[in-house]
Amino acid sequence: MKILLYGINFSPELTGIGKYTGELAAWLASRGHEVSVVTAPPYYPEWQVHDGYKAGRYRKEIWKGVTVYRVPLWVPKRPSGLKRILHLASFAATSLPVAWWRLAHRPDAVLVVEPPLFCAPATLLGAAVVGSRSWLHVQDFEVDAAFDLGMLSGKTLRKAVLGVERFLMRRFTRVSTISSKMRERLLAKGVEPDRVVLFPNGVDLDAVKPLDRPSVIRAELGIPEHAVVALYSGNMGGKQGLEILGEVAHLLAAQPDIRFVFCGEGPTKPVLQAACRDLPNVHFLPLQPIERLSELLGAADIHLLPQRKDAADLVMPSKLTGILASGKPLICASPEGTELANVVANCGVLTPPEDAAAMADALLKLAQDPARRTVLGAAGRTYARNWLDAETIFRRFEEALLQTLPDPREPQHQSKP
Repeated sequence: MKILLYGINFSPELTGIGKYTGELAAWLASRGHEVSVVTAPPYYPEWQVHDGYKAGRYRKEIWKGVTVYRVPLWVPKRPSGLKRILHLASFAATSLPVAWWRLAHRPDAVLVVEPPLFCAPATLLGAAVVGSRSWLHVQDFEVDAAFDLGMLSGKTLRKAVLGVERFLMRRFTRVSTISSKMRERLLAKGVEPDRVVLFPNGVDLDAVKPLDRPSVIRAELGIPEHAVVALYSGNMGGKQGLEILGEVAHLLAAQPDIRFVFCGEGPTKPVLQAACRDLPNVHFLPLQPIERLSELLGAADIHLLPQRKDAADLVMPSKLTGILASGKPLICASPEGTELANVVANCGVLTPPEDAAAMADALLKLAQDPARRTVLGAAGRTYARNWLDAETIFRRFEEALLQTLPDPREPQHQSKP
């Protein structure tokens, strides 16, 4: 197949949507498909364009057999509601001519990754003109999140924007998303069931697996072998509710055998660093190279996964796949009944969102129970092996994509003018 991927985030971003889109593109190229990508320069999660790239420049590169077209992008230093909209709009504007130019090459299918939904109208129009199949992959319900998290407000505005979203989504050949609860939301938005595909984020189980020795990262941080490490790793942004981590670290500051490691980048990191400034039990790390991911995740005895209450089922944390594959348990702050809570039920401990005392209590109890940690961690690894194997997920996606294409054995009838 000739495939066009269109989205704002892509490799070499180490976390979130860019990581998964890059892995998909590389896998498709390795299967012999002709893959091109229209994207922005890497900037996430630091909200700063990476070294070696320019925010205001068009650029073409070849990466793992994939042809990548980078377009100019405005990146705010302190992202807010309005600034995020302008940021996404800048990508939609600068990428439009490149996306249409690539569509003129008549790909079999064009896959748009949301966010941003701004790119959907041009994609649908261009795909219709050239006869390509259109596929929308929803990693994040950006419209719902913008209103529920307070980035945008107003009943009239929300009704109007959701109406446009509904109109656009129903016109794609296929619409996919990453969890069952998010799939239900697509159906509630009016997307026909036969057009909806469940396409979860996966993990390379050979690259991320339980360590049979202490992680070198513990030694690098000077953490004694007997200490219990509680790790948060990933994006440090507004949806994660990271404020709770500083509170938990303060509540357990008198526990010398519990150490906290907070690894990542994002606009909330300085706030978290300030909250933990005087705590000797807290270590901060920058994002680690992908080659060290297994070492990083294996450094944890317990993973911490906070989440804001109002973000429930709008997103599925991308970091969850690596956590489960690492074979270590997690403590997750999420409302009961959410997709995230359902996954964590058998491989971790669930606490109410934004409740630091509950998370601290759960952490202290789990830190004192190594046998339970072993059982929960093994259950997480089993879940990852059964449901999150990237190779299996990519093959199912490839099959679903092929099914959207016309059968070349059948004659194509053209309508009369």
